[in-house]
Amino acid sequence: MSAIMVHPYSSLPPSAFWRHGVATQAADAVSDIHHPAFSLTASDAIATAGSCFAQHLGRALRDAGLTVLDAEPAPKGIAPEFSRRYGFGLYSGRYGNIYTARQMIQLLDEIDSGQPDPLHVWSREGRFHDAFRPGLDPEGLDSVEEVMAIRQRHLSRVGAMLAQADVFVFTLGLTEAWRCRNTGRVYPTCPGVVAGSFDPAQHEFVNFSYPQVHEDLEGLYRRLQGFNSGMKLLLTVSPVPLTATASGQHVLPATQYSKATLRAAAGDMAAGNLDVDYFPSYEIVTNPAAAGKFYAEDLRQVTEAGVETVMRSFLAAHGLHLQEKPAREGAAPDDLICEDAMLEAFGR
Repeated sequence: MSAIMVHPYSSLPPSAFWRHGVATQAADAVSDIHHPAFSLTASDAIATAGSCFAQHLGRALRDAGLTVLDAEPAPKGIAPEFSRRYGFGLYSGRYGNIYTARQMIQLLDEIDSGQPDPLHVWSREGRFHDAFRPGLDPEGLDSVEEVMAIRQRHLSRVGAMLAQADVFVFTLGLTEAWRCRNTGRVYPTCPGVVAGSFDPAQHEFVNFSYPQVHEDLEGLYRRLQGFNSGMKLLLTVSPVPLTATASGQHVLPATQYSKATLRAAAGDMAAGNLDVDYFPSYEIVTNPAAAGKFYAEDLRQVTEAGVETVMRSFLAAHGLHLQEKPAREGAAPDDLICEDAMLEAFGR
């Protein structure tokens, strides 16, 4: 009678093995991929922020009946298309896309100080733009003073909103950024792309490393708890590749570096803190079993089917359900507001 071999792999579930967990599973029906560190309930007040892919998550949470905070709702009577173009309803604050943890930290620090910095106002054709939200007023504003007044109100309202939040959902998008040499402040896009002008004496490129990203996530968590000591942090990584890289590398390894760094830092952050969770939206979209069907023809934008799969999996892990709507095969949602997509215009 042969002895039965017993070892740590003998009792693992099917999801622990590539053949059962990936190769023989339909990409849009992957199960058991996420076990939440904490549950989302109807009583939770949820705040959202991050890169443009995070816009999907906030929408899905609202559709599932959860309470998603909105510090700066659109004025009454404004058409939905117009309000989204001006940054209303994208996230829990009208802060536009926040691609890096460093950018999020500086926003929280600015809220604490209560003093917007007039140095960071960009101009274009005689109009003025908030350098940290350059795309939210497409035609620009009349003066630096108007930009500052609107930003002051923005900081006040976002601060009040964060004091109410039980869960902060943040989607990491990039490790690459441009910053001011004098102040160290990070911008959501390179000066000169949306507004302003690029000056190598004033602006520099930065590509955040794993230690920097992890340290920033730790700092982000501490600052959020300063607004509400019981606030939990839920992290995701955007599956959208870089539009372009200023790193000097080919855009493919530059993208892989960025996503691997963000994924590792987010995972380690969640592993080390009971009130921090990581949801694998990046892994679901890039799953080899999808054979690329979760990306549109440009191999960058995520298709409706990909978005639906991510959101259904996320909500199901919390015992919630996605609002059903038919997904168009191969179609990409076309209503996301993304500053970095403008870089495509400069490609040859």
